[in-house]
Amino acid sequence: MIEHTDTQIIEYGGKPAFAVIPWEKYQHLIHNQMDPDEAEIEFPHEVVAANVMGDSLIKAWREYLGLTQEELAAKAGIRQPALARLEKPGANPRAATLKKLAVAMGILVEQLRD
Repeated sequence: MIEHTDTQIIEYGGKPAFAVIPWEKYQHLIHNQMDPDEAEIEFPHEVVAANVMGDSLIKAWREYLGLTQEELAAKAGIRQPALARLEKPGANPRAATLKKLAVAMGILVEQLRD
């Protein structure tokens, strides 16, 4: 079954040169093709510093990306109170929830694992 993704084809010299797809679809493709064992996992200094000071990686990334709890929860398809609980130190989010959050923030799931 072919899924409609609002792809835009850009031609150059009368031939297809680029395909533009929605950001969410791009993120899905990237996250599903990368082998986490081969991917280089990176953390900005600000995220590491916040995590060392006691913030969970979820909260550290959310704040680094300039998102409110409400914005991230909406993008991830979860409720804000649930996100608030997940941001507390010692929370143990399910793998499916971590994946939703990673996709919503445009990062790898591995960047959210404490």
